[in-house]
Amino acid sequence: MNTSPRPAATAAKAEAQSSGGASLFSVLVIILAFIVSVVVYKFVLGDASHFQGGNNENNPNAGDYLGVVYKGGFIVPVLMTMLLCVITFSIERALTISKAKGSKSIEAFVRTVRQKLNTNDINGALAACDQQKGSVANVVKAGLLKYNEMGRDRTMATDQKILAIQKEIEESTALELPMLEKNLVIISTLASIATLVGLLGTVFGMIRAFAALAQAGTPDAVALANGISEALINTALGIGTSALAIVAYNYFTSKIDELTYSIDEAGFSIIQTFAAQHGNTQPAQTV
Repeated sequence: MNTSPRPAATAAKAEAQSSGGASLFSVLVIILAFIVSVVVYKFVLGDASHFQGGNNENNPNAGDYLGVVYKGGFIVPVLMTMLLCVITFSIERALTISKAKGSKSIEAFVRTVRQKLNTNDINGALAACDQQKGSVANVVKAGLLKYNEMGRDRTMATDQKILAIQKEIEESTALELPMLEKNLVIISTLASIATLVGLLGTVFGMIRAFAALAQAGTPDAVALANGISEALINTALGIGTSALAIVAYNYFTSKIDELTYSIDEAGFSIIQTFAAQHGNTQPAQTV
């Protein structure tokens, strides 16, 4: 018997719509980041004023790091795209998780809910949810509403009521958690491939450097310097982007784990309180 007011089909549809919106946002961010990176690479880093003789084929001016980065080659815009994506998705996740926490401390909110439940003040707990807002409050509110519904029900046994409350909390959690975990897979992917792309650029740079050394007669010093610059710049960008992505991914994962723990703690309190207060309730007998 499905006692949940939110049908499973509706939950799946809402999750699918949310996933579709997130995918579109992710694609747009990646495309825009690539466009911005190419424009910056060609017209900012590759501006002739950064190079000797006003030609970006020459060595960069002494101390001009923009020209040095430009010498990283065509892999640089790709790495810049990854870096911009990591920064953008990190900001987006930070805002989303901050909003999911609600207006006050999660620990204080869960403590308030438990206190209200201990005094059987369900309306007070619901008011605390309305005041807190956020994902944790949404899940707790759904559980409390089901708590009230099961408290008025006289046709079900206590075990069935507890299962109904638990199911409602689980369904609400299943709707909220995907919103918290969106785009984290992109950040984790960038953490893995940024270093590899940087190493690919390093290989290309070293190929150019050794090609300059292999020339007959005097090696081309400019080509040699450009090849070494390409190798070092790509290595630095790849490692830096990967390190930032790893830190961001681990940070947001830990924050999501904290929210999940808070949801579990509040849900356990709801179920425990209901079991304690309605433990002897028996279903009404049909004559």
